[in-house]
Amino acid sequence: MSHSQAAAAATTTKLYIDGQFVSSQASEWIDVHNPATQEVVTRVPKTTASELEEAAKSAQSAFGEWRRTSVMTRQRLMLDLQHAIRSNTEKLAASIVAEQGKVLSDARGDVMRGLQVVESMAGIADYMLGSRLEVAADMDTYTVREPLGVVAGVCPFNFPAMIPLWMIPVALATGNTMLLKPSERDPGAAMILAQLCADVGVPRGVLNIVHGAHETVDFLTSDSRVKAVSFVGSDGAGKYIYERATQHGMRCQANLGAKNHAVILPDANREHALNAITGAAFGAAGQRCMALSVAVFVGAAGDWIPELVDKARALRVDGGMEPGADLGPMISPNALQRAKDIIQSADDAGASVLLDGRGVRVAKYPRGNFLGPTVIDNVTTEMRCYSEEVFGPVLACVRVATLDEALALVNANKYGNGASVFTRSGPCARKFQAEVGAGQVGVNVPIPVPLPMFSFTGNRGSFLGDTNFYGRSGVNFYTQLKTITSLWRKEDAKVDSQSAVHMPTLH
Repeated sequence: MSHSQAAAAATTTKLYIDGQFVSSQASEWIDVHNPATQEVVTRVPKTTASELEEAAKSAQSAFGEWRRTSVMTRQRLMLDLQHAIRSNTEKLAASIVAEQGKVLSDARGDVMRGLQVVESMAGIADYMLGSRLEVAADMDTYTVREPLGVVAGVCPFNFPAMIPLWMIPVALATGNTMLLKPSERDPGAAMILAQLCADVGVPRGVLNIVHGAHETVDFLTSDSRVKAVSFVGSDGAGKYIYERATQHGMRCQANLGAKNHAVILPDANREHALNAITGAAFGAAGQRCMALSVAVFVGAAGDWIPELVDKARALRVDGGMEPGADLGPMISPNALQRAKDIIQSADDAGASVLLDGRGVRVAKYPRGNFLGPTVIDNVTTEMRCYSEEVFGPVLACVRVATLDEALALVNANKYGNGASVFTRSGPCARKFQAEVGAGQVGVNVPIPVPLPMFSFTGNRGSFLGDTNFYGRSGVNFYTQLKTITSLWRKEDAKVDSQSAVHMPTLH
């Protein structure tokens, strides 16, 4: 079957507007390819201007009633939604494998990390508490936390379930309505989540899903009904969205690129450190914003690099549904070629490519976008493999003499998502966590992504905005405080003439 025939035979992804899954009237469509086979899995519409208008109108119309629902009602929906997601984990994971390429175990993890945010929003009542103070006789000042209105989310390809679940439950639990644009490369998981939201009773218009590329983003970042935009993705897209959204008076939180470092001291637990680095560098084919892409070996720890190479070589590259697969394909042929070009540039610049994944072949999937684990030693900061986010299974190894040199190296990098140190020394760990500039720090932990009772706190060049994702920061992003000062004079008090004896119930 030719490519055009395959595309014609593929299913089409629908829009979700006003509680209905509807077929788009778009004239332009984007093919979604299985990264392991190049099979066209589905076709995604570039949502038309009238469809975008319909979605925004639906969200705006639904907001008035949704914001007045009690916090208990929204909490109940979060409880029901977490149960629905947990019950459909395998369906979500299978969609992620087919469209994004992750191995099945990692796809399940994608769902689980998003599910944890839903579970945390089942405690929304505590997050929404205000404060009160009697400021003078008979006079109180108190705050209430209110939703913003219609909010938008723009999602990346690398976490098709987790990132929508960073946004949907926090936005909805705080009383907002939402326009969500999944990645046009793998929208399936978001569409399943929309169905689950409908199944548990999220009212029509509270969640709407639109698709597309630049035109859809431009609408979401300029329409006057949209009050805030959440984004996770690349530097270029994030800066564009942030600037455009803020110019139109919107709040914006934007997670951008990263270059996460692990510093390995000679006193570290060798086996633990090497296993942790191997998993964090090559899991998900390196396509994580918190992937470990630079290993900084201090002093004699550099002697461990050959053992790291052996561990990386032992990982199995295969299709995501294959038993025993450790990492699957990259998202697209273009992403694969870019990673290969960066590896070649390191070789040309004098680095030592100790393990070259460019030659990997997967017999069952000859057309897959596969790149094997790649380890590059003797890297300097001027090389592309260090200065650019590769977003592939490529680990750059840098050697330094002291912890101070390592800290200076990490802090000179423009990004600030995460950094880790591996050591048995409490004082060294304390020095590292105190002096490192990254927003999320791991001590003997390679990917220090906080659980949702905390917030994702990437900083510097990895984040634009002033309020981070999920946790209390996420609630702050999707809400605004109203301060009320009231005067009720004692002399105006009257005693009720009739007593109520029934058990009060609140809805």
